[in-house]
Parts: sequence; C-alpha cells; structure tokens
Amino acid sequence: MEKEIVDKVLECVEVAKATGKLKKGSNEVTKAIERQTAKLVVIAKDVNPPEITMHIPLLCKEKGIACAQVPSREELGAAAGMDVATVAIAIVQEGEAKELLKHLLPRLTE
Repeated sequence: MEKEIVDKVLECVEVAKATGKLKKGSNEVTKAIERQTAKLVVIAKDVNPPEITMHIPLLCKEKGIACAQVPSREELGAAAGMDVATVAIAIVQEGEAKELLKHLLPRLTE
C-alpha cells in the first residue's frame, strides 16, 4: 500500500480516536466486524504470529467492510492513542473522521 494511503489511514484512526470510537485488539475488532459496526478495520503487517490477524481481512471481505494494513503495530498503537503496540483496530464511530473516511474508502477498494 502507498505511504500516502497509510498516512491517511493513520490520520483517520487519530481523528476517530479523538472524536469517535475505536475497538482495539484482534478480539474486539473481530466482534465489531461480526456485528457489522466497524466502518474501517486497520491491521498491522508486523504481527507475529500472523495467525492472530489472518482471519480479519477475510471476515471484512465477507461483511463488506474496508480493511487496510499499516507497516507496524507501534504506529497503529500510537495513532489509536495507546502507549503499547496493537495488532488491529476498528473504527466503529467515525466522529470527525467521517469526511476523511469518505475519500479514503474508495481508494482502499481499488
């Protein structure tokens, strides 16, 4: 994925953290996808073992939810306002990230 898109994804996460609502961690994210409350799901590429998040992109595709990958868990954790790294987050309420998401989502499905 292009750096520009990764930056936009992380920006969406930051804005949604401040003004909306996030679910963090693979279990919470999986639940948000299954309940179809997730607007955007972001997973880190450097997850070890990869099995932790392997099911997430498939589940997103099945439910028609946009899924993006970012290079590192640290970046994702920082964008979500956490002091620790995280493997996955889901934006469940966009808050002020609504406009950002509107422009971003079509680019993620390309």
